[in-house]
Amino acid sequence: MLIVGIAGGTGSGKTTVVRKITERFKLGEVAVISQDAYYRDNSNIPLEERQKINFDHPNAIEFELLIEHLKELKKGKTIPQPIYSYLSCTRAEEFVPVEPRKVVIVEGILVLTQPELRELFDIKVFVFTDDDERLIRVIQRDIIERGRTVEMVIERYNKSVKPMHLQFIEPSQRFADLIIPEGGANTVAIDVLSTVIEKKLNEV
Repeated sequence: MLIVGIAGGTGSGKTTVVRKITERFKLGEVAVISQDAYYRDNSNIPLEERQKINFDHPNAIEFELLIEHLKELKKGKTIPQPIYSYLSCTRAEEFVPVEPRKVVIVEGILVLTQPELRELFDIKVFVFTDDDERLIRVIQRDIIERGRTVEMVIERYNKSVKPMHLQFIEPSQRFADLIIPEGGANTVAIDVLSTVIEKKLNEV
């Protein structure tokens, strides 16, 4: 099993990079795990308080569970990936079963910030995109997918997204084996990464 960690700022194009990589492989060869599924369950606090949580801080993620699940996958066991709701800021009772695959991709803004998690990655990738471009993408996504207004998105960007990016996410790119500028638009870098994955798979 080859585990690939893909990090990058909010709106950097990580999801597009992951999709383009998985398209290079046969169906069933790649499993994708999203860091966002591992946000801590906040059902124990009032909804109004949940809205104030800084979701761009490492403490918002239950990395312990993500690490445990990756170790289980390496042992050949199926894991129950949580389902997280951005609207209620809680986890669903249901889960998504993820089976061990030849390639497991773990993607999320903070996945390169955790030493124990980095140790599990065979390849570490950072997707770099200009701040202005990321903000435009975040506004579009949060309005459509998360029911937020432009004002809400910009306020959150200034209060937590940008400061946390500068404090945690951007510095984590120094741990990357490969940096992909401009996300999914960089077909050359995606070709290189896909080739590296294939080469490492052949070595296993």
